[in-house]
Amino acid sequence: MNKKAIYLTVFPLCFMLITQCVHAQKQTALPCDKNATPETINLYNNLKRVLDKGIMLGHQDDGAYGVGWKYEAGRSDVKDVTGDYPAVVGYELGRLELDHAVNLDSVPFDKMRGFIQDAYKHGSVITISWHLNNPLTGKTAWDPAPGTVASVLPGGSANALYNSWLDKVAAFFESLRGDKGEHIPVIFRPFHELNGSWFWWGGKNCTSDEIKQLYQYTEKYLRDVKGLHHLLYAFNPDKFYSADEFLERYPGDDFVDVIGFDIYQRGSNAEFRKDAGNMFSMLDSIASVHNKIPALTEFGYGGLPDATWFTSTLLPVLKKHKVSYVLAWRNAGAKHDGSTEFYLPYKGHASAADFIKFCDDERIWLQRDAAREKLYEQ
Repeated sequence: MNKKAIYLTVFPLCFMLITQCVHAQKQTALPCDKNATPETINLYNNLKRVLDKGIMLGHQDDGAYGVGWKYEAGRSDVKDVTGDYPAVVGYELGRLELDHAVNLDSVPFDKMRGFIQDAYKHGSVITISWHLNNPLTGKTAWDPAPGTVASVLPGGSANALYNSWLDKVAAFFESLRGDKGEHIPVIFRPFHELNGSWFWWGGKNCTSDEIKQLYQYTEKYLRDVKGLHHLLYAFNPDKFYSADEFLERYPGDDFVDVIGFDIYQRGSNAEFRKDAGNMFSMLDSIASVHNKIPALTEFGYGGLPDATWFTSTLLPVLKKHKVSYVLAWRNAGAKHDGSTEFYLPYKGHASAADFIKFCDDERIWLQRDAAREKLYEQ
């Protein structure tokens, strides 16, 4: 074959391969924020990539405190029991809007920033909720005053106040930086359990259109006004019974990256398996149709009275479905009434051995498992 023939054969092949590579790069999926930072885009795509490989275990306020301890460097109830940290850590911004130094769970925001930076540095995923006060009445998030949502929308009496609160939240998000100065990606979960009526943003306290508008307004303010591009946005109701109910207050695909639900066991194991299984089945379908990342955004069985709950009740349900991560609620420890609040076992608790078995399952990931996947890299 002469040189001309070789050129005519090889050049089109090279051109085709280059074109395919460029096309593949252009096909990189983007979160709802199309101007998201590289690390945020990588996290979004990697959460989708590993969906069939593992379920990341998360814990609220992990690293800040646990049962019988508080602010001990490097400590975690999960690590005390399993030898590793959770793959997902959750934190709460409530009271930040009031310029308090500590959040509604008494965690100093300065310490929280450090916990988040450390978890990110070691490969864990960060999710943040916000139980903001009622901006209309000045009371807590649990003051379900009708008309509050309408009051914070443009033209409402509390809109300017709400904007000032968003400014403070934005400043905190802006301060979350990695070692190289990059913004730390965060899964932001505002207005959770919005189908229930216990918060001012939920249930009968507002219309479906009002809460959709509030969700959209909040996201656009943080993204377009404050210029935050390192947030993924999570949407989740409490217990739901149909896809229609789940989607009734859904703000739209252009505003959501992660979908999930919150569930706490208050009845029998069988009831929990049935309820969670039904909701996961619906979530599977909704996530597939809407191309979203499915998660169990909050769960717990207070006090863990069943020593084998994790392997006999929770794990069998999880293994039947696609779930990106599960976030257990916080180990608050001793309460004023003499009780102890916790949702994951601490060292020495009767359920610790079963929890170790749960975490040893190949489908359940802790921090080292997540770190191996380099979730913030392309």
